Formats: sequence, structure tokens, C-alpha cells
Amino acid sequence: MPAATVNRPMPRKRLSAFPFVLIAIAVFGCILPTAVNSPLLLTLLTSATINGILATAVGLLIRHSGLVSFGHAAFFGAAAYVMVLALERTGISVETVIIAAIVLPTICAFGLAFVMLRVSGVAFSMLTLAVAQACYELVMRWRELANGEDGLAVKLPNRVFGLAVGVFQRPDSMFLICWIILMIVLLGLWFLGRSHFGTLTLAIQDNEERARFIGYETTVPRAIIFALSAAVAATAGVLFSLYNGFVTPDTLHWTLSGDALIMAIIGGARSVWGPALGAVVFFFIRDAAGGYTEHWPALIGITLILVTVAMPTGLSGAFALVRTRFGGARNG
Repeated sequence: MPAATVNRPMPRKRLSAFPFVLIAIAVFGCILPTAVNSPLLLTLLTSATINGILATAVGLLIRHSGLVSFGHAAFFGAAAYVMVLALERTGISVETVIIAAIVLPTICAFGLAFVMLRVSGVAFSMLTLAVAQACYELVMRWRELANGEDGLAVKLPNRVFGLAVGVFQRPDSMFLICWIILMIVLLGLWFLGRSHFGTLTLAIQDNEERARFIGYETTVPRAIIFALSAAVAATAGVLFSLYNGFVTPDTLHWTLSGDALIMAIIGGARSVWGPALGAVVFFFIRDAAGGYTEHWPALIGITLILVTVAMPTGLSGAFALVRTRFGGARNG
């Protein structure tokens, strides 16, 4: 073998800039409340961030399983109701309740996955919708349990994880908490996508039969992705309960799932950060249009159509395309 071949250096892996960009965005978000004097704007940003976490859960499922859920509000609302009912009817500490409110929907999702993943496409979407609506009807009609459409107040203690409860109910401080959690979720999902497990789930999505043929078990990885998606949605539900201090059956309704799906599509579900971007765009369009007309959903629909037709990969995909072309032109 020629010496030149032996001494040839190994190609270096390209270092992704995503973690560094995410850290910069996280720092920017932490500084933002000091520059924004409007409580209304901070409230809007906090709600957008919480819903961005929910949309990120929907995007995770689309990206790693190729499945569209119309019922992720079930995990969002289930976490909220587990939290409020446990605090009201048990003597468990609030920290344990918060952990349980995330873990229980995740376990339920993992079990449901072995049934729901037997179908795909529209059938899967309708099945998720049916499960969510069943949960919605349960809390609507079982007044002794959940007080029906009147909802329940979240009875929080004076301190949560060592912080005064008011920290979780002020828009400036709660925005920081939600923003940091969103950044952690995005970073974790980025590492997941680059891991062996993440690559495997993408391969299963691309060709499940071939993955089975070469010896991989495909059902359990898909169930894990579904459960992780539910865990992210449940995290958003817990943050919603902490911030609003009140839970209603609307947290389980299909319209919330639909909004999260729209956010993911607008932002671009194929990227880790796209759904969160879509949530910010969704909330600002709704807020701006809501001041002029009660028919703001029409503007959301128009935006969705324009993005779907002009930018099939969403806003994040359009940004990536511009960056690629700009980089190519600069290098040329």
C-alpha cells in the first residue's frame, strides 16, 4: 500500500453551529424582559413560548415518525389536570406532582403507541383525535372529578422548587423560565436527531420494511418517539397550569391540537426549531389581527396556505435555503 495512502489524514467532521446559535438565542431571550416594558407583550411572548413547546412536540413526531397528530392536546391537558387534581386532593409535594404530571402522560402515551402505531396516515391522525376528544368529554361530563366546563383553580403552595409562587405567575419571570425550558428541549432534540437512536428512527420512517430486514426492531423505537413527544407536550401543560393558575377542558380540545399543528407547519416541522418559530408567528398574527377583526382565524388560514404553497418546508426551511444559497454564492 502506498505511503501516501497510509498517511492520508482522516476527514474532520463539520462542527455544527446550532448549539452556539441556540445559546446566543437563549441569552437574547433572557435579556429581552429587561428591554420590554409592556406586560401585555410579555404575556403574549410567554403564551407563545408555552405553545411553542407544544408545537415542538408535534414537530418531533412528524420529523422522526412521519405521523401527524390531531390529539396532542390530550397530553397537554392531561398534565394540567393531573397537576390540579393531585394538588387539590392529595398531600403530595408540588415538586413530586409536577414530575408525575409529566411522567404519567408519557407512560400512557408509550402504552397507547403499541395500539395506535398499528395504523398510519389519516387513520393514525383520526385515532389521536378520538383519544383527545374522549379525554375532553370525560372532564366535561364528570363534574365531580373536574368540575366540567367551569374548570378548576390550581391550588399552588407558597413556594415551588424553592421559588415564590408569584415568580411563576408574573409574565417577566415566567417568560424566562419557559424560554430556558424551550431552549433545553430544542437542544435535547437536536442531540437526539444526531444520535444513533435518532438516525434509526429516521431510517424507520424512510423505509420500515428495510429496517426490519437488516435486523432492527421498529415498533419500540417508534413508541419511544411517541412517548417523548407526549412528554414535551406534558411539559407545556405543566407550564400552562403554573402560569395561568386555572385549568379548563379547552386544554384538551381538538382546536388546541389543530393550532399546534398549524404552528408546526408554518414554522417547518422538519427542523428542530421550526415549530417554535411558527408559534411566535402564529401568536403575533393572532394578536395583531385580533385588534381589527374577530375573523383573525381567516388570516391564520391565509398564512398557512401561503406557507404551504410557497414554502413547503416552512419558514425554517426557507431560512435554510437562503443561507445555503448565500453561502454558495459567497464561496463562489
